[in-house]
Amino acid sequence: MEGVKRQVLNMIESLPEEVTVDDIMAELYFKMQVDAGLKELDEGRGIPHDEVKSRMSRWLTK
Repeated sequence: MEGVKRQVLNMIESLPEEVTVDDIMAELYFKMQVDAGLKELDEGRGIPHDEVKSRMSRWLTK
């Protein structure tokens, strides 16, 4: 498995040359959130699709 440092370096290298520090931070934050969500799913802590649909329908009708 690839180390975190190598993953971050690869991510930065894939960005355009005119990238800003804010852009890099946003990409890192996004990756961190996605990784946390995937970990939750792997641990069985996700919300079933039907429950999400039910919650969303309540939000959209308010």
